[in-house]
Parts: sequence; C-alpha cells; structure tokens
Amino acid sequence: MSTIIDEAAVSEAERIKLDSLGLWGPLGEELETDSSHLSEASKQLLKFHGSYQQEDRDQRKARKKAGLEPAYSFMIRSKLPGGVLTAEQYILHDDLADQYGDATLRVTTRQGFQLYGVVKGDLRATIHDLNEALVTTFGACGDVVRNVCTCPAPHVGRNREQVIELARVLKDETLPRTRAYHDIWVDGARVTQVVEPEADPLYGEAYLPRKFKITFAFPEDNCTDVYANDLGFVVVEEGGEIVGYNVLAGGGFGQTHGKAETFPRMADHLGFVGPHEVVEVAKAAIAVQRDYGNRQKRTRARLKYLIAERGVDWFRSEVEALLGRELLPWVPVDVHGIEDHLGWHEQGNGRWFLGVFVENGRIKDLGSLRLRTALRTLVERFRPGVHLTMQHNVLLTDIAPEHREEIDRVLLEHNVLAAEAVSRARRYSMACPAIPTCPLAVAEAERVLPMVIDQLEVALARIGLTTEDLTVRMTGCPNGCARPYTADLAFVGRSLNKYVIYVGGNMEGTRLAEIYADLVPLDELVNTVRPLFERFANERRPKERFGDYWARVGIEPLPSAARLRG
Repeated sequence: MSTIIDEAAVSEAERIKLDSLGLWGPLGEELETDSSHLSEASKQLLKFHGSYQQEDRDQRKARKKAGLEPAYSFMIRSKLPGGVLTAEQYILHDDLADQYGDATLRVTTRQGFQLYGVVKGDLRATIHDLNEALVTTFGACGDVVRNVCTCPAPHVGRNREQVIELARVLKDETLPRTRAYHDIWVDGARVTQVVEPEADPLYGEAYLPRKFKITFAFPEDNCTDVYANDLGFVVVEEGGEIVGYNVLAGGGFGQTHGKAETFPRMADHLGFVGPHEVVEVAKAAIAVQRDYGNRQKRTRARLKYLIAERGVDWFRSEVEALLGRELLPWVPVDVHGIEDHLGWHEQGNGRWFLGVFVENGRIKDLGSLRLRTALRTLVERFRPGVHLTMQHNVLLTDIAPEHREEIDRVLLEHNVLAAEAVSRARRYSMACPAIPTCPLAVAEAERVLPMVIDQLEVALARIGLTTEDLTVRMTGCPNGCARPYTADLAFVGRSLNKYVIYVGGNMEGTRLAEIYADLVPLDELVNTVRPLFERFANERRPKERFGDYWARVGIEPLPSAARLRG
C-alpha cells in the first residue's frame, strides 16, 4: 500500500515519476531516435534503469564556440550486492569498457562498477550484454533502494558469506516490480509504455522521495561506513554465530553549501532484529520513508531529514506499527574497528585472497602503470572471484597458495604496487569522479587528489608521520559521494579549484568531522593543514590518531570558515 500524494504540491521530479506509468515514460521510444541525448523526463527515468546522461565538460567551451552540441555520453552502473562478481562477469565489464566505453572501469564507493563514455546508440546493447551475464543495472541509481553493501572479504567461517547472501536477498526483495526494465533492455520486445500504471507493492506509483542506501557491517570491521546509510545492520554474534543485527536509520551525507537546512548526518540506533526479520524490517523502514518523506523539496527528501524532523522514536513507532510488534532494544555491541583488506589474506579454507589498491577506483592503464591489463591477465589466467570494496579497491579471491608468487610477479611486471608499498595517506584516500563527467561537480577531485597526496606525503615525512593511518577524502561538490564527512581529513569542492577543509572524523566512520577552513585554493590545501599535523605530532597521546586528537582538543576554525559553521 502506498501513500496518497498531493500531485499539485510535488516537485517536477515527482511528477515525472507519477506520469511514467511504472518507469516507462518516453524512454523506450527516445532510445530509438538518432538524437545524441534524451529529454529531461527520460533522463530522470533512465537513472532508475542504472544510467546517467553526462557531458564531457572538458569539451564544453570549444564545442560551444564551434556551434556544436555538448559532448553527450552515458555512465552505466552495475548493481552488485556485496560487490561480488565471477571472473566471467569481470571480463565482460572489461570487454564492454573497450567495446562501448572509454577503456576504463571505475569501482564505486558502493561496491559497483561504472562504465563511462557510452553513447546513446550503444546503451541498449551494453545493458543487454550485462544482463546476459546475470548482472543488472536496475535500481543502481534512482529513487529506490540502491546497491546493498556489505563486507566483501571472503573469510570462511567468519559469517561473511552469510551476510553477503542476505544482501543478495535484500536486493531481490527491493527491486521495483515494473516490467519496463526487462522489456526495454533485456528482452527488447517493447519500447512504448504500458497503457495502465503498474502498482509496485513496495514503492507505489511514485517510488521513494529520494535514493535509499542500505549496508551491513561487522563491529570489528566497519569497512562499509554503516553510520552513513539510510538503513544499516550491524552483525551481532555469539559463539561465532550470528544471532541478529543492530539496526541504524537516518544516515546520509549530501548537503548544499550555505544552506543550513541541509547537512550530513550519522544514523541513529533503532533497535535489534533477528536474522529472519531483516527483510521485513527493511521493507517497513522503506515504507515509512515512502509515505512520509518530503516530495516537495528534493534537497530535504532523504530519510535523514525525516528522522531529524520527527525524531527516531517517532520513526521507530511507525516501523513497529507496520510490523505489528515492537523492536527489541539495541544490543550493547558498538562499531570499533575497520579493515581495508589490502594485501594477502588467508580465507580459512586453504585458499587466499589478495586486496589490490586501486587509486580512486579507476582501473586503467596509464603510462608505466598498467593496472587494467594486470587485473585482466590475472582474472583470465587464474579465474578468481572478484569482490569490490567500499574503499573502491579490488579483492581477488579463492586463490591457490601455489599461485601467489606468480600473481605477485604479474603485478610487479605491470608496475602495480603491493599494498605495503602504498603510503598510509594514499592507501586510505578516496575521491569522487567529479569533473569532467559529473554535472554537479564545482571542483576537481579524482584527477587532482593523487597530486594532493603527493604533497601530503612530503609534508608528513618532514614531520615524522609517514607511518600514521589517515583517511583523506576529496569530493567535487558537497554531496559526499566519497564519504568525506567522517574522514580524518577531507577536501570538499566549494567552487572552481577551491575547497572546504574538514578535520576530525575517524577511520572507523563513527564520527562527523568539523569545518576547519573555507574557500582554500587547490594549491594551498596541504600548506593549510600542515600546522594541524605539526601540533598533532607534538601533543598527541600514545597511539592517538589524527582525527581522534582533533576531536578531543577541538578544532578552531580559520576565519574563512565562520559563515559555513554558522
């Protein structure tokens, strides 16, 4: 049962969904035209099907001067619960990157794959081929439950596979039930919309007010940033067995600079559920957001704002009303650790997995670093499983011990650094794609963070902090796709080549950072934060980390940040 919507008061995005008759709209018909791009309605609906229309902003001025239309292309995102692929599915993604894309793969910070540079005429073939390999893009974007994430490390006997399987089940249970996706992309039998709207049993006729993110985490390993999600489940174990999950709700990081009504928020503790209750509780939480979320202002439409306005107790009572019973209290088990799973690890069944560092998630060959070729070679030769992490790295799994030496040799031959050779600052760094493909970006991120880390490495070496674990994140806008607001140190795009600096989150992802400086030019970022590291080195407690130190002593913002801190 869905909410009753006042169609006269909804935003334009809501109207597009309502008029789409189950995510059809004009999308199928427009895919058949010769145009290089889609109408606004189709562009919005396409997100639900797993793709974004984009423009190469590097070419914008030159093409406009020449009287040409923008350089349109499309990003396609695969939905991979827990980030798990077979060797064959990885090879297909790699093939499609050459056949239809820009010859790169990008691991997302939600354990998916993104293909870039696909032209409109190749959209159907690309998505069709992915589905032939049992990979869907449906719901990877749009106002529905996105990819369900969990720890991808294949530790046998440590309950990882059980949670990954639950993530798969939850993905299946929260897929929209419209026939549009299958008919347009998979079967190809129909391009025109159905006459009557399809009633989705979970989402209703207008789906959710905004995207909805779900993740699972382990107390000793919050590699999924569980507090940053709309809904989170933290594993509770007794005697090595999963007895249930602590539930969190209302996390999310998107905001708008200068608008106090928008803000990053950590999730609240909601209660405890048994393993068999997870899907039912998740659907109830989704239904409350569906019925009460803000459909007038998209900037206030995420679940975090609903809970901030009405309180977690109200939200809990609404969930319980739908369940017909009360949730059990939160079990006193707190998130207290994190692993990045890089390097070699025993799985527990006589086999190994290898975590390979992928800087900013971009798998490509560039100069002497031939990461893409190396991974393709290893996957073809040894047929490992491929698991993607939420730090946008790659795990190669189920490797026989006798193959370790040869795998190390292949990586070395392709100049791929071993995990222990990557600096601590670089190892935990993340950036969103930003310019040139993201239309929301106001500053660079992926293309400039390596340079910033270079400078930071030099500064840390001079201070004597090269062995310090440090999370550094950069985004091209305040929407938080690389989860900057829980980092030890973050640079958030404010305007062209200028950033807001955040300090004082933590590696475990359980605390928000504070604003330290505003409108800092790209070439001054490291110089601006160097005094913070110098003071930390002189005054820290034994084994105290950078973010923990500044959370303890309090960060005094520079004058430029006063208006943002409000």
